[in-house]
Amino acid sequence: MVLVLNGVLQEDCPQDTRSLYHTHPVYRETAAQLLAIPNKIIGPVGLLYVQQREFAATVPHDKNVSILGSDDATTCIIVVLRHSGSGAVALAHFDGSGTDEAVCTMVQRVQDLSVGYQEGRIELQLVGGFSDAHNYSEDIFFNIMNCFHKLPVEIDLTLACVGELNTTVRGGIHWPMVYGAGVNIKTGEIFPATFPDKGPDQALRRARHLTGQAQVLEIYESHLGLLRIGPFNYEPLRGVDLWLEQSDEFILQHLSTSPEVEPPHFVMQIRATLKYIQDNQFPAVTVFRENRPHYFRRDEHSGTWQPIRY
Repeated sequence: MVLVLNGVLQEDCPQDTRSLYHTHPVYRETAAQLLAIPNKIIGPVGLLYVQQREFAATVPHDKNVSILGSDDATTCIIVVLRHSGSGAVALAHFDGSGTDEAVCTMVQRVQDLSVGYQEGRIELQLVGGFSDAHNYSEDIFFNIMNCFHKLPVEIDLTLACVGELNTTVRGGIHWPMVYGAGVNIKTGEIFPATFPDKGPDQALRRARHLTGQAQVLEIYESHLGLLRIGPFNYEPLRGVDLWLEQSDEFILQHLSTSPEVEPPHFVMQIRATLKYIQDNQFPAVTVFRENRPHYFRRDEHSGTWQPIRY
């Protein structure tokens, strides 16, 4: 193994956030520093947005991307992995599915992007998840830590703003304090953030996890500067017509892990995704023709991702 906590190599993986903070109180301090940073609203220019069950990796000199980010994490956890020597960085949005394979690929990608740099550590930073009633966030935290712990590479945990430290109580209900985070790829700075523009193909990308596709998808080819979606397939969602007939409250209660604390646009996004699935029951046929991915390149004038044939 090889989780490094507060500079010390660990034999055992922390079982939960409480034991991590009790044994290593320094993580309380670094979490408090993150929470003291005002939330930034980030526009689309220079942004590579990572949705749930996705990850992306790049390097500081990437001319197409300046910020990697994700938000809408209630019970989910946003994971940032960075090489302190090269500055190569990866960001993922984990919900407990596909974590093992994704963690291995993220570490491999950061190592590949750091070839030639003799000095440097791989630093791990976790943001999101809260003290929810069903302990979903705790399960995801342990799942993530355990996956990193199993790797034959030293991983240095430098930030864990998760669980109780990312929880506030309002009206007797536990709420996350930070729903999203961005990382400046040139400096490695992490900050709380909201992203009104979540990039192209939003409904298609959300359809993957709504239909139960467990894999965490890598969405960026940094050497080409291309955002890549797919190709992938999913099974037709039984009862999708019936779902679309339900009230907003019904959808909120049955399709969220934390219905009391979802952002206001949650149901609207779910409805758009259900409609997309209804219209595209077999994406391998109707969406990814000839098994081609959807590629997007950063437009030099608008700064936004535009579709290209590649």
